[in-house]
Amino acid sequence: MGRTLKRAAAFSALGRAITAGARGGPSIGKRLAALPRMIKATMKGEYDGGLRLALMSAAMVYVASPIDAVPEALLLVIGLADDALVITWLAGAVLAETERFLTWEARRESVIPGTVL
Repeated sequence: MGRTLKRAAAFSALGRAITAGARGGPSIGKRLAALPRMIKATMKGEYDGGLRLALMSAAMVYVASPIDAVPEALLLVIGLADDALVITWLAGAVLAETERFLTWEARRESVIPGTVL
């Protein structure tokens, strides 16, 4: 059930992201521009997106893997359908995570660094 909810959330995020620019949300360009900053903040340990970035990286490797070319040759439609599903999930996951990162980044900029006495 958890996987189904995550998959549905990724697909709905993709739909929201496509129409976000018209509704005043972050545009796709702004979200994609935030991707390198998100990776850098995650690598520094400032942002908690490590597991999500790992899943997105695994999806990219799956789609680009030459090992996956065999099912396409043998199963045609089914082999291509699984790639299309993974690509759609990946697009939704990237857009949802970059939106979450942009929100985190905006909140972080409003905090004044210092120490509590």
